Amino acid sequence: MDSVDDYDVYHTYDYHQIAKESSDSAVLIKYEQDGVLIGLPLLIRKISGSAYFDATSVYGYSGPISNRIPLNFNPIDFQKRLRRFFIENNIISVFVRLHPFLPFQNIILYGFGDLSYLGRVVNINLTLSLEKQRRHYQRRLKTYVNKAKRLLKLKYAQTDEDHQIFKSLYYQNMDRLNAKSIYYFDDEYFKNLRSAKDFKTEILLAAEEASGEVIAGAMFIKTKSTVQYHLSGSSNEHLHLNGTKFLIDQMRIKAHQEGYFNFNLGGGLGADENNSLFKFKSSFSDEFHPFFVWKLITRKGAYKNICKRNNITNTDSDFFPLYRLKEHV
Repeated sequence: MDSVDDYDVYHTYDYHQIAKESSDSAVLIKYEQDGVLIGLPLLIRKISGSAYFDATSVYGYSGPISNRIPLNFNPIDFQKRLRRFFIENNIISVFVRLHPFLPFQNIILYGFGDLSYLGRVVNINLTLSLEKQRRHYQRRLKTYVNKAKRLLKLKYAQTDEDHQIFKSLYYQNMDRLNAKSIYYFDDEYFKNLRSAKDFKTEILLAAEEASGEVIAGAMFIKTKSTVQYHLSGSSNEHLHLNGTKFLIDQMRIKAHQEGYFNFNLGGGLGADENNSLFKFKSSFSDEFHPFFVWKLITRKGAYKNICKRNNITNTDSDFFPLYRLKEHV
């Protein structure tokens, strides 16, 4: 990782070990030519009942990393070698969520498979002064944050009790959203994030000033120049106190003082901008970055046969790879 210009938590070894299933293999594909270095981290998954595999990025914002990509870079040789790697290893499809702050990724992958624009993510530009950052807050958000500062106090999660409180608040959030079981992460997941060496995980808690009760928590991950808003949760009885808004504002100030460049709040649910999650995030900033995914099929015949075997006939679906559609439902 020290050989590339920039990377994020979703490119690291530690995060791949945390995110992968026990049957997955985490790999980092490395390409070097004429002073250009490209790395592509992936999870390789077995396709049940077949001799084939597919590859995917971890959930988040991943894709290629590089030391330097000139504007006139010709990606053909890289793409040929990458395709050969996939074919030689019986990998019939690849799905990667690209990173919105690494625009050279589109240069590397241009014309190779399908690059699909899904929407925008919201970023707070931490290189601006704190005053200029706050000017981009929507008026109502400023009111909420000002009120929260009077009623809440900041606390850092340090003890086992703090961490359990955060998990409980996060679970309450998932309950309200009727989230799938995969989003109810276990104790080991949280512990591994906190103990990782490749990035720094911080959990901020909001406690009621009057009672001292913790009413909200948020987990942030810091890597290189970027802070990621990862997970959060609020008490059902204290939603009116706007604890999550308070914590994002507090991390914004802290991360700016520590010299980070970007504070990625992410996008809407399923990359949809017409939902409450995106509206919530975009109340903090009007700086948006495009979010793309990359899809590649290396063996179309095998891909179609597995779709047919799995009784997948809904060719209008955007889900990829299509043969895993029923696993996703």
